[in-house]
Amino acid sequence: MTYWCHVLADIIKKKLKEAIKMDYQITLKQQASQPVLSIRKFTSISQLSQEIGRAYGMIVTYMQEMGEQPKEAPFTAYYNMDMENLDVEMGFPVSKPIAGRGEIKAGEIPEGKYVEGMYKGPYSGVAAAYEAINAWVNEKGLTPTGIAYEYYFNTPGEVPDSELLTKIMFPVK
Repeated sequence: MTYWCHVLADIIKKKLKEAIKMDYQITLKQQASQPVLSIRKFTSISQLSQEIGRAYGMIVTYMQEMGEQPKEAPFTAYYNMDMENLDVEMGFPVSKPIAGRGEIKAGEIPEGKYVEGMYKGPYSGVAAAYEAINAWVNEKGLTPTGIAYEYYFNTPGEVPDSELLTKIMFPVK
């Protein structure tokens, strides 16, 4: 490659990094521990949406029976990225610890430092947001713990896919 090609490639890389940061509004935050009600299980990517719907439905029904409301948007925590054997936890943040029942467990999202980015668009395009967040994490010299949280602020039944809002959070060291 010629000198000018290298210069141009460096400029393009820098502009791409700037665009990534702007598009996803990536930040580092300190978060207190958050009580949750959740269901954790293994599933495949092909069954994930059904499992999420089932888990959220069970938890909402239980919370209504208890006279409680979710504190924030529902989340799914991904403990691995094995698409045929995903280890996921699906649940809701709650305002105080609430006892679980059956598959529904009381737990918490741990206190710590989290990198957070917002993604707007279809779930099929979320990989680009993960790539942007990972690039930002590497650039800042942080180390992800291996867990990824997604918070869903709306659903495909409520808005067009292009308007879906997903907050992605990685705990980091």
